[in-house]
Amino acid sequence: MKAKRTKKKLVAEINVVPYIDVTLVLLVVFMITAPLLMQGVKVDLPSADSAPMDNVDDEPFIVSIKADGSYWLDLGGSNQIQTLTEIKVRVAKILRQSPKTPILVWGDGRVDYNRVIALMSELQRAGAPAVGLVTEPLGH
Repeated sequence: MKAKRTKKKLVAEINVVPYIDVTLVLLVVFMITAPLLMQGVKVDLPSADSAPMDNVDDEPFIVSIKADGSYWLDLGGSNQIQTLTEIKVRVAKILRQSPKTPILVWGDGRVDYNRVIALMSELQRAGAPAVGLVTEPLGH
């Protein structure tokens, strides 16, 4: 006598548990790395009662002014001291490639106001339609 073979039915379900695991791991990685993305030269930002910027998809271009009046650019995680002319050339090049790139100025609260105005004028000549001034929220 031959033994009867039972045919196994194919299961047409997708096992989503591995996908959920991967998603949770990615979420943790992004939560840890997100605060590290905003970098710049260490400056004492002035406090102001201001509204946050609208969320934009483009990564911002950050120019920092230290208390001694030196200008610094955040170039891919590394900071380099630059002259106003070098900043103008670099910003113009970036804005030609990606016109919607937000330009942010991190100015130390003790820096001479004329240095900030000179920087903003050069950024405007480079084609920046708007420049954001980064401040600390009041109470910090």
